[in-house]
Amino acid sequence: MLLALARAATRRPLTVMLLWGLFLLLGFGLGTGVFARLSDNVAEVPGTESESAARYLDRADPAGDSITGVVAGTAVRDPELRAEVERTVADLRDIAGVAAVPDPYATRGLTAEDGRALLVSVTLAGGLEDAAEERTLDAAVERIKEIDAPHVHVSGGPLLGEQLGERAQQDVKNAELISLPVVLALLLVVFGGLRSALLPLLVAVSGIAGAFLALFAFSEVTDISVYAIQVTTMLGLGLAVDYALLMLVRFREERRHTEDVVEAVHRTVAAAGRTVLFSGLTVAVSLTGPLVFPSVFLRSMGLAVAAVVVVDMLAALTLLPALLARFGGRIAPAKARPEGAEGRLFGRIAAFAARRRIAVLAVVVPALLVLALPVSGMRIAVGDARQLPTDTEARQLYDIVGDHFPPGTGVSPISVVVEPGTDAATADRIRALSPGAVTRELPGGAAVIEVRPPGEADGAAATELVERVRELRGDEPVEVTGVAARLVDFRAMLADRAPWAVVTVLGGILLLLFAFTGSVLLPLRTIVTTLLSLGAALGVVVWVFQDGHLAGLLGAEGLGALSLTAPPLIVAIAFGLAMDYELFILARMREARQHTGDEREAVVTGLRRSGRVGTCAALLLAVVFGAFMTGGFSPILQIGLGLTLAVLIDATIVRMLLVPATMALLGRRAWWAPAPLRRAHERIGLHEEETPRPRVPEKV
Repeated sequence: MLLALARAATRRPLTVMLLWGLFLLLGFGLGTGVFARLSDNVAEVPGTESESAARYLDRADPAGDSITGVVAGTAVRDPELRAEVERTVADLRDIAGVAAVPDPYATRGLTAEDGRALLVSVTLAGGLEDAAEERTLDAAVERIKEIDAPHVHVSGGPLLGEQLGERAQQDVKNAELISLPVVLALLLVVFGGLRSALLPLLVAVSGIAGAFLALFAFSEVTDISVYAIQVTTMLGLGLAVDYALLMLVRFREERRHTEDVVEAVHRTVAAAGRTVLFSGLTVAVSLTGPLVFPSVFLRSMGLAVAAVVVVDMLAALTLLPALLARFGGRIAPAKARPEGAEGRLFGRIAAFAARRRIAVLAVVVPALLVLALPVSGMRIAVGDARQLPTDTEARQLYDIVGDHFPPGTGVSPISVVVEPGTDAATADRIRALSPGAVTRELPGGAAVIEVRPPGEADGAAATELVERVRELRGDEPVEVTGVAARLVDFRAMLADRAPWAVVTVLGGILLLLFAFTGSVLLPLRTIVTTLLSLGAALGVVVWVFQDGHLAGLLGAEGLGALSLTAPPLIVAIAFGLAMDYELFILARMREARQHTGDEREAVVTGLRRSGRVGTCAALLLAVVFGAFMTGGFSPILQIGLGLTLAVLIDATIVRMLLVPATMALLGRRAWWAPAPLRRAHERIGLHEEETPRPRVPEKV
């Protein structure tokens, strides 16, 4: 199949390049429309109590969204400023689509006690169409911004999602401007030529276009999180460079043995192409874990990222062979370098780890476990504006409110929906939980009790209050919603579905690795070592962003919890990337073992041949992830740091030390499989086509 694909790409290279050019235009044209469709709401889980109660409230009390403006930095009771604010309030009330604007001077809690700030709250009418709502929002924001004061900021409601989308677009552009030149420079060092260095970037640009197009397609049927842009773009860019690097290194090797460029391309696709295919499938399977969860956010992210991986894989298997067929003769001259000249350092490291396997395991495994210890205390939260960079509108509003108003101002309440037939004593007990509880009657005899939790909207006190209300209600028709309730339901969803996600992913990985290696023990060993590196990376993320250690160096702060988006995505993506590197090295080890029949030598030779490309790929991925960490958005910082550490730990400590040590410890048993499974693999397993190589023995 792969050879047929390679022959088609090399037979009509210009046609293939033209088709990919059209795909790029579509991705960067139509696909970028996703920036206007991003959502900041990631905690909703269909079918949960919080979602059911929220829908009930929407039907019974269809109020519109609201936005908030803050005026600060001067004496807000100054007669001249007060007159201007009152004129602004009157003008806001006259805007079509505005339902209510309370007077900040006459409404309790809207003017700060220190007299240095006030809030302007604008509630929109319910049922507005998108175009009408946008016109109303634009007019309201423009009018509030006309107030002459040192600090005037507006955010909240639909504005927050819009502001986050603009920030995401800006961060993606900045990250690409930073990462692409650095990646090009590193590729120039690796390949020593501009043509070779540009080819991975062409594949990477295809991956970015695929990211935009996949997200745009999914936005037609579901909400797309603001986090999706950075995550899918960074992964699409990184994996594309990885796959192209693997193919180019193999192409150069093949050119040592053949003068025919097209034949070298065919051999490259037949060998390294199978590794790319399995790698893409393995990463995609790793990302099926989020599909098990009912969360719209996790499902859409899993589908979008998996789609991007497939695009990268197809670009490496079609676009790159076409480019090589056209320009490969100038990129890699025949017999450019003798085979034994590369990878000697990696061979020596592998030989050392194989000889000192017990000592290596005794040092490396405890060290990784120590790094993973903070995971035991990991907490997740929906988060607030502190996750945003300090120069964003929403963060500036949040900081000013925090400086001038009492704690809890602006915090979303816990909404308790009391349906008809509820015992009055139950409602009284719920109200007694908070002295400031407010009860609003709803049509049809229902009511909603709004309880403002102490502290943060998703803090420990708020979630405990949600759980307390649910304990008190018993069997009464009472439901709880709000930010804290959604967080409680999200955590419960993760705990309930996580085992199924683990079984799904590990089952798929075990099958793919068995099909690739024909071994039963190698997939198990791979999963154990991968979990060690993944745990270590996640532990450092908890230590930095939850506990606050060294967070300031990254432009962040300790928030007491990780964003609920970060851990699932770090685990899913990092696990897939680890499988990516594992396949790189296993492919070379198996090939060397088939040539030599010596397990120990196969380990050393495999790492010698794959170490350079794996390390370069890891370094390039780290550059890409690091560039996306320049935006300052805490969830992306968390994901970026987690993936960077996971990649670097996996490509260095695990692949250079743990893999050769464990392989040497297992010896011939590493490739063992029961006779029935071995026969099944011989019939249906996938085998790389091999190019004969002169044997270069390695001493261990």
